Amino acid sequence: MTAPVSRVRPARRADVPAIHALIRELADFERLTHVCTGTADDLEQAAFGSRPVVEVLVAEELGKIDGFALFFHTFSTFLGRRGLWLEDLYVRPERRGSGIGTALLKALAALAVERGCGRFEWAVLDWNTPAIGFYERMGATVLPDWRIARVTGEALDRLGRDKS
Repeated sequence: MTAPVSRVRPARRADVPAIHALIRELADFERLTHVCTGTADDLEQAAFGSRPVVEVLVAEELGKIDGFALFFHTFSTFLGRRGLWLEDLYVRPERRGSGIGTALLKALAALAVERGCGRFEWAVLDWNTPAIGFYERMGATVLPDWRIARVTGEALDRLGRDKS
């Protein structure tokens, strides 16, 4: 029998070590540990520092955090409204299928509606077919014609220094 769905709540500063550990698990799952360089201190500053830039919801059961959703606001010039961007959603493997992912996505959608957002968006790796299927069952459309562009590391440094 599957354990009951965890309670979804806003993260607290004391949750940072557990959330950071889940971020490391996510990086391992996505085969991206080599680019996962953020620390628990970085996360704490981003979520709870003097100028927070992200928010986190956690799914908790009996004091254990089973999953999280880290998100922030964007802005759509076409809609003239802000949006909600889900940066990461992760549920411990042993708790997948218990409704945690659904509860986290529904909580985020409710926040987006409550905050007057025109969009709720996220990216998914093209090889993660279980996640793609899950998102589509939740009503999401996986956009086939958009690609993520990224500048990081030395390329970002060069671009940022290039004044020409």
